[in-house]
Amino acid sequence: MDIVSTIVVYILLWWWVFLMVLPFGSAPPEIPEKGHATSAPANPAMLKKIIATTIISAILFIIVKLVIESEIFAFR
Repeated sequence: MDIVSTIVVYILLWWWVFLMVLPFGSAPPEIPEKGHATSAPANPAMLKKIIATTIISAILFIIVKLVIESEIFAFR
């Protein structure tokens, strides 16, 4: 895999994992403030989710890279 393919695969994996991690631990406030969406999370904890996404994506990326480089699945 060349550098561009490597970056693209990692970015796609990161966003895929991020969108899966995003709803975990999100709960709406018991009493929403006036003018706010009632479904908006009280404490989104975005930094924790970004860190978790980066770690999970790195692990998945290593697995995907090993599978691609071992040519278990030949795409050519």
